[in-house]
Amino acid sequence: MSVIVSLQDFYRDMGFTDDNQLNTILPEGINKDIGHFNVFNTASVRKKVKETKMMPYNRRTYYKISLIKGHNRAEYADKMIEIKENGLLFASPKVPYNYVPQDEKQSGYFCIFTHEFLTASQNGVALDKLPIFKAGGYPVFQLNETQVAELETLYDKMFQELAGDYVYKYDLLRNYVLELIHYGQKLQPDIALYTPHNATTRVLGLFVELLERQFPITSTGQQLELRTAKDYAESLAIHVNHLNKVLKEQTGKTTTDFIASRIAQEAKILLKQTEWNISEIAYALGFEEVAHFSNFFKKQAGLSPLGFRS
Repeated sequence: MSVIVSLQDFYRDMGFTDDNQLNTILPEGINKDIGHFNVFNTASVRKKVKETKMMPYNRRTYYKISLIKGHNRAEYADKMIEIKENGLLFASPKVPYNYVPQDEKQSGYFCIFTHEFLTASQNGVALDKLPIFKAGGYPVFQLNETQVAELETLYDKMFQELAGDYVYKYDLLRNYVLELIHYGQKLQPDIALYTPHNATTRVLGLFVELLERQFPITSTGQQLELRTAKDYAESLAIHVNHLNKVLKEQTGKTTTDFIASRIAQEAKILLKQTEWNISEIAYALGFEEVAHFSNFFKKQAGLSPLGFRS
């Protein structure tokens, strides 16, 4: 299943493992008040967490805008974008992605914020309606040295304001975030950055990864979270028709066939290797009714669940 990475997870990865530290950074009820904002120096973060591997392909509960200095690659379900030297990357909770450094010379800045941070003021912004955060858009932009200098100045202002004691500093920080967003929306993406030749292979690989991450089923309280083709397409942030087309072209099977085959395989394992009753197995595999599971299994295996078990 697709993992949801929370702000708490983010800060724990940053080294804040003490609950008191986390409560100071993320006080209870913060999302109901002013939301959350923070800004970081990429080189300092990498040194602190000793990040040597790519970011996992997950969803996050926060927004992130990164000024990237270094050779990197951003990988989405249906596209890959190479950042050769300098880039500006926008990440939203709706679209999972991998972020893969291609060399050790990584620097820049990034800020994170919640939806509530930009909606806390009277002139709140509907982030999901902005072109820069829409699924299927172009969330990464190459930058020249002049653009990098302009954005570095903006991030410097964020650091200075966040460290200051101005009463209305969060209102000012909201303006800086909006300036970043509009800066990105004015940039015209270079379509050549995208590498569609391997997009279908990536979609297939990520689909199989999501499918396999739901298994094995190890307890009667566990239940599959992704059950239908639509579930998987939404988790990959692509249209279900596109997912079906890719799987059909690459494997000759539909998404539904793929899912059913893997569930049937797990059902056989549970029937042979556990003493769970049929109702418990049916529940764990996402069936609301035992009869539905029995019909499914008989269609897949040619025997009833009890017949297979005996």
